[in-house]
Amino acid sequence: MSDPSTVRIKNEIKEILRSNCLEEIGCSIEPNPSDFHQVNAMIMGPPDSPYADGVFHLAVKFPREYPFKPPDVKFLTNVWHPNISSVTGVICLDILKDRWAASLSLRTILISIRALLSDPVPDDPQDAVVAKQFIVNKHMFEKTAAIWTHMFAGGPENSVDEDYNNRLNKLEEIGVGRKEALRFLSNSNWNVEKSIEAAYD
Repeated sequence: MSDPSTVRIKNEIKEILRSNCLEEIGCSIEPNPSDFHQVNAMIMGPPDSPYADGVFHLAVKFPREYPFKPPDVKFLTNVWHPNISSVTGVICLDILKDRWAASLSLRTILISIRALLSDPVPDDPQDAVVAKQFIVNKHMFEKTAAIWTHMFAGGPENSVDEDYNNRLNKLEEIGVGRKEALRFLSNSNWNVEKSIEAAYD
């Protein structure tokens, strides 16, 4: 007989699978039949955001104490966002921490994470470098986030700014892989000289 936690998780999974969540809320899930406490999720990047048309994959791990403790949720797809670590994918979201309530559900979590993509909270960051860029130069942040969406989440190629693309090419010309070049440039506010120093430090 299944324990109460597993029963609750199965019911939440059924609710999402029975509805047309991808069209309704821009999210979908792929449960693990051998362990319902682990679920793979997918979020479509919200329109009118730097993440538009990107497909973002997440890992959801439910604790045995669920729903009295929140699940552990992190991005598997690299993303440039103040509230998501650009290195580990860890998410800073209040309902996954101190604002968690047993009445919340996996569907609610996915909706909230997608909303976070549309509306970052730089004052409560998970990634301080991204948050600072967002506050100091929002235009650069949006361009950078769009390039990350293209490179890691399959977003549109036309979202890549020509000037930024040229800077990526400069690092590639000296032997730095394109994705690594993107990381160095993003973390140095697209300063080519500083990025080269970091690459060969």
